[in-house]
Amino acid sequence: MNRKVWLILGVTIVVAFTAAILLSDPAHAGKLEEAIAKTPKGTGVGMIDPQATPGFMGIPGAPHSFLLWYILWGIWVGWIFSSVGAFGGIMAGVGHITVFGLADYGKSFKDTNPTLNKLLTDSIRVCNQYLVGLSALISSITYWRMGRLVMPLALCLAGGGVLGAYLIPVLTAGKINLSSYIGYFGLVVFAVAGVLFYETTPAGQASRKRAKAAAKAFEDANIHKSKGGASSGNEGVQVKSWGFSKIVFTFYGIEFSFNPVWPVVGGFVIAAISAFIGVGGGFLYVPFLTSVVRLPMFIVAGTSALAVLVSMITSIFTYMFVKSVPIDFALVGSELIGIFVGSILGPATSKYIPEVWLKRLFVVLALYVGIGYTTKGFLGYSVFPGM
Repeated sequence: MNRKVWLILGVTIVVAFTAAILLSDPAHAGKLEEAIAKTPKGTGVGMIDPQATPGFMGIPGAPHSFLLWYILWGIWVGWIFSSVGAFGGIMAGVGHITVFGLADYGKSFKDTNPTLNKLLTDSIRVCNQYLVGLSALISSITYWRMGRLVMPLALCLAGGGVLGAYLIPVLTAGKINLSSYIGYFGLVVFAVAGVLFYETTPAGQASRKRAKAAAKAFEDANIHKSKGGASSGNEGVQVKSWGFSKIVFTFYGIEFSFNPVWPVVGGFVIAAISAFIGVGGGFLYVPFLTSVVRLPMFIVAGTSALAVLVSMITSIFTYMFVKSVPIDFALVGSELIGIFVGSILGPATSKYIPEVWLKRLFVVLALYVGIGYTTKGFLGYSVFPGM
């Protein structure tokens, strides 16, 4: 199949999946109503006041905000997604956990109704993944049209990712309370901070400098040459052969190959971590593809974006339709509008901000969030205010 057919097929699958979610009558509504009915009634901590204004997911007395704040937060997250290439999923989680107050509200049911506590934990994970999924969809289409997406590699990553993104929701939905989730979320933020910090060190900068030099040399030697002369018909990714032990493709006439076993294994591990925390995993896919699979950066971003998209679709579907996890469509829908706007603003504005200082800013923010969430999750209180 040619590129256009693949694109139409992919968009059709995504549209069908979205329509199935919006038009279906899932069982999670009854699951939420049952959890609310079993919660003590009243105005105290860990109780639900039936007379209170409905908030998150229609729960009386739950946190709620003006829809514009959801859109603005979505713009912030979308801008980070498209500017830094990482940390967007983390900020999506910070919004749901802290900014919109869902974690403290959910923790109040730890003793009075643990089922509702864990249901809110799962809902936060799914809401995070919706934001990551839209960003991954936009990136996948963009890179596919540019011919910078290696479909066989993305399918191998997705093959392992589907298994990881399915198993984690099945094994953990309804079993993780908010305190544990916040603690693990904090630990993952530390890992992201470590990756970002390394990229700002002399060693990280030298590595990126070598990667940029290699990319420029590749661009000058092949892409510019191809555009300057007669078209060879080999521009973009061209798959040459498929095999169980080796897949070969060319990019602007240069041949690359990889063993499909490693992407399948890597996709499984990364998707499992992402599904558990409710993030995209882009901060793991990119170093995996460049260091383990040894692919050039030119085709890594688009390939990892499609792998993230498939992983997010699988995880969201499993959480919502296999484990009946509810979400707040008004909140998620508003944030998705912001994600779309932020994803457009990011590339247009980030070029005016030095990348190294932008990443150092997020390293400081990641350390603050990581320490705050880890202590709050495992010690019961945050050593930093506002967490």
